[in-house]
Amino acid sequence: MIISTGASIVGLFVSGDWKTLNMEMKEFENGKVSYVMTLVWTALTWQIACMGMSGLIFEVSSLFSVVIGNLELTIAPILAVMVFHDKINGVKVIAFLLAIWGFLSYMYQHYLDDQKAKEDKSDGLEVSMGEVDI
Repeated sequence: MIISTGASIVGLFVSGDWKTLNMEMKEFENGKVSYVMTLVWTALTWQIACMGMSGLIFEVSSLFSVVIGNLELTIAPILAVMVFHDKINGVKVIAFLLAIWGFLSYMYQHYLDDQKAKEDKSDGLEVSMGEVDI
């Protein structure tokens, strides 16, 4: 993650986009400090989110990490609409529905696997009461 952040910063300077940052700060309607704080906190929260996803991959599974990422991507537009009064359009609705469908499919498959594991466990515990000749 640190390497990708460093590569992004190098790309910013190599491409020359750093020259437009001062103009962007001046045009930002909430002021220069708000612009810088927005960039810093966005970068910091993305770093934390990436570290958390990596932790989920190592501790649980990559599939679970993807499911949580989808759930996260589902919640973000809802919060954007509620907190920032963002407008919702058809693409956001479709993306939201697909993410919810994927999450519910994962949960249902997990439920089915759990039920099957319980059945297999109960089958293994049954003891045969066959007759023994002495």
